[in-house]
Amino acid sequence: MDDPKTLDLVKELVLRLLSTPASSADPNHPPQDFPKALRYAHRILSSRLSPSVAADEFAMAESVKRHLVNQGRSSEALAFADLFSKFSARSGPGSIQNRWSVLYLLKSISEDCRKASGGGRPRASFSSTVSGGLPSLPLEQYGGRVSRKSYSGGGVLVVSKDPGNIREIALREYADLVREDSAVAESALVKDVLYAVQGIDGKYVRHNTVIDAYDLPDSLRVPASTRTMIRRLCELGWLFRKVKVYISECMDGFTAEDVGTIGQAFCAALQDELSEYYKLLAVLESQSSNPIPLLSETGPPGNYLSLRRLAVWFAEPTVRMRLMAVLVDSCRSLRGGAMAGAIHEHAQHGDPLVQDFMGRLLRRVCSPLFEMVRSWVLEGELDDLYAEFFIVSHPVKAESLWREGYRIQSSMLPSFISPTLASRILRTGKSINFLRVCCDDRGWAVAAAEAAAQVGTTTRRGGLGYGETDALEALVVEAARRIDHHLMDVIHRRYRFRDHCLAIKRYLLLGQGDFVQYLMDMVGPELSEPANTISSFQLAGLLESAIRGSNAQYDDHDILDRLKVKMMEHGDGDQGWDVFSLEYDARVPLDTVFTASVMRRYLRVFNFLLKLRRVEHALIAVWKTMKPNRIIQHLLVKEDSAVKSQFVSVLRRCQVLRNEMNHFVTNLQYYIMFEVLEVSWAHFSEEMDGSKDLDDLLAAHEKYLGAILEKSLLGEKSKEINRTLFALLDIILKFRSSADRWFEGIYELQPRGKRKSEQKLKDRPSKNSSRIEGGRKGMIQRAGVFLQRMGEDLDAIAKEYSSSLKCFISQLPVQQHVDLKFLLFRLDFTEYYSCLSPSSMKQAL
Repeated sequence: MDDPKTLDLVKELVLRLLSTPASSADPNHPPQDFPKALRYAHRILSSRLSPSVAADEFAMAESVKRHLVNQGRSSEALAFADLFSKFSARSGPGSIQNRWSVLYLLKSISEDCRKASGGGRPRASFSSTVSGGLPSLPLEQYGGRVSRKSYSGGGVLVVSKDPGNIREIALREYADLVREDSAVAESALVKDVLYAVQGIDGKYVRHNTVIDAYDLPDSLRVPASTRTMIRRLCELGWLFRKVKVYISECMDGFTAEDVGTIGQAFCAALQDELSEYYKLLAVLESQSSNPIPLLSETGPPGNYLSLRRLAVWFAEPTVRMRLMAVLVDSCRSLRGGAMAGAIHEHAQHGDPLVQDFMGRLLRRVCSPLFEMVRSWVLEGELDDLYAEFFIVSHPVKAESLWREGYRIQSSMLPSFISPTLASRILRTGKSINFLRVCCDDRGWAVAAAEAAAQVGTTTRRGGLGYGETDALEALVVEAARRIDHHLMDVIHRRYRFRDHCLAIKRYLLLGQGDFVQYLMDMVGPELSEPANTISSFQLAGLLESAIRGSNAQYDDHDILDRLKVKMMEHGDGDQGWDVFSLEYDARVPLDTVFTASVMRRYLRVFNFLLKLRRVEHALIAVWKTMKPNRIIQHLLVKEDSAVKSQFVSVLRRCQVLRNEMNHFVTNLQYYIMFEVLEVSWAHFSEEMDGSKDLDDLLAAHEKYLGAILEKSLLGEKSKEINRTLFALLDIILKFRSSADRWFEGIYELQPRGKRKSEQKLKDRPSKNSSRIEGGRKGMIQRAGVFLQRMGEDLDAIAKEYSSSLKCFISQLPVQQHVDLKFLLFRLDFTEYYSCLSPSSMKQAL
């Protein structure tokens, strides 16, 4: 407004607006109200207040049109749209550049008209404003009366200020009224508020312990609005006090172990935010010394502080302080990863201010956590002094390092790390420690460095931070892939995992046929003795002889050295068969797979297979015993035909029972050795080759061993049928011992009878032949009694065997594994046993 040309243009504009059509706009004879109207125009144009809306002329035009349409003045809205199109189409020199300002001015004047008319229809519309001149303009209406002077010419209304300058008088009266209602100056209250927001009691504003807030004393006379304003402003002080107390407690009241590194980082981040807060308060305190101008004083705004200005200054700090106070309450009882996860939950906010603040805070808080992750996945070091990490270690032996040495502590797992990623992080560090401790290998360091270089992450500290979860996952995936590949290479190549698994299959699972036959032939006589009379050293020598006598002698010496004899605990009535077993010494690191519990399960399979072999061996021995007795049949040709017929009948029944038992054992053994062991090994070999990490290899081996136990009726769900099966095998062994006793009696019976007859003939040649005939009858009678008892024992064993076999076959269909149906089919492919359990057989077949 200092430009003379501008002043002249304003003067001419005001003169034209105040002139009527009857009088020309003569500058030498201006209207009476011209000086007042000119001063009012100067004040409006000199105002420094900026509008609160964005500078968009088209949006402003649309607002005007909507306003007119909402008032039911559609014709005027159309007229305004036409005028605006012409107004905006004008361009070139002399055209108005800032058209939005003109529209905003006219809209503001129209709203003033509407307010001055009592909220009703305005006296002049926007269309009339643009086409016919300005509407009535209130010069001053703040706190005083408004005088208006109308001119009939052109319909223009001009409002002039009251000659008595009522606004200034009203403002002075209002200031006096405020001073009378308040016993303390606003500047003093401002300073007290600045103290309160720092947690310090001022002269008037103090902390009230009853209500736990900063407030003015009830006895102090201040307006209610001022008291409310101070309470609202001092909320910042209450929040500051909460945050400050928490920081003090963590830094001074607790030990480093109680707080932890993540808690310390959280306190440091809060302290940094408070430092920025202190800087703001320093600036505000420097402005608080400037006097607050009176309401009646005009002029440019100065650098002073009032309560209302403090409300503006404290808006953003209050939001940040409120967030910090919420975090303090949420994290007071948390530590470590749980604290980081709780802070992350509060970061899920739509406000950009909150997101920026929380992101800045979390980058500081999560820095120790991400450093722990980096150190674990690239170095295998669990740098967790205060138990804050979501992976914890336990002191265990080397054989249990992989399974029990490390685990995930779910309470410390932050929510921004998924369980899948956490499991991969756990396995990567475990692989490094397994290679370092169990395999004595250092090749993992090269793999870790290559993984870090592949994803562009440094192996030094500070390479990752909050908000880089994708980079973290990429690093973990790449490191896990490379380190697991190196671990599998060490396990298969250096420690020959497949060869040891095959050795266990050949020796503990009796897959090496010639070795098993040699072993049974050599240790059989020894194992028939009482267990407490057998020497384990002697059995070890027999094992060595079985190895040298079979193709096992060509196996690797490292494997053969691991095969040993083991005598289980036994009592007084146990035989060697009950306590004899083989064991395989799986050393580090293979004992991670072949643990003590795993070897016990292998031992169960070995004992079962050994018993099957023992039963098979027993039935072969029965056959060898029965075959020479064909000669005995010819020796009884001259004997009584009834005894001969009885002997043949018993022998035939014994042979039939032996064949029936042999059928069962042969098919059961075939099922175990081929349908179970070989098929399971084939599947295990495929999964072994496809294993990408040690967990996959362990799972494949567990599946392999579990399938063997389940399909061999040795699982937890097959206890009942397992007892039946072992009882059936015991009956077969009982049959073998009975058969040995029977045929031993037959051998003793025949020669003794012949010798007695011959001896009597030599000693008593003169005796009557009737006596010889009587001796022969006695022998025949004894033979008949013996054969009768033998038949009765045979019938009892046959009945017991049939009953047990019926029970076993009836239990097969209810077993869960489908392969057991093939065993049922092999045992009864001719439906011979269908009569034993018809319903069960139909259900299975």
